Amino acid sequence: MAFGGLFLSSLAFAQEAAASASAGNSWVPIGAGLTMAVASFGAATAQGRTATAALEGIARNPNAKDALFQPFILGLVFMEFQALLGFVIAIIWTFK
Repeated sequence: MAFGGLFLSSLAFAQEAAASASAGNSWVPIGAGLTMAVASFGAATAQGRTATAALEGIARNPNAKDALFQPFILGLVFMEFQALLGFVIAIIWTFK
């Protein structure tokens, strides 16, 4: 995806300044949508893997429930923050 962005940016820089000013903002909603998609996909995938690992650990050793709970919740908070940060970046790009 990064290489695709590099190729598209070289096409945008090849345009004249007047044409670039009018057509340059058409990529902003696409970039904002991709930002939201990547952030939500990454957060959802990581949350699923974290929940799987925590539940497997508790299933193997039920006494470890108290020791696993706090790192599990802390990890979920950071993952949700990733998704919210992607949303904030997309909103900033859209209304810039």
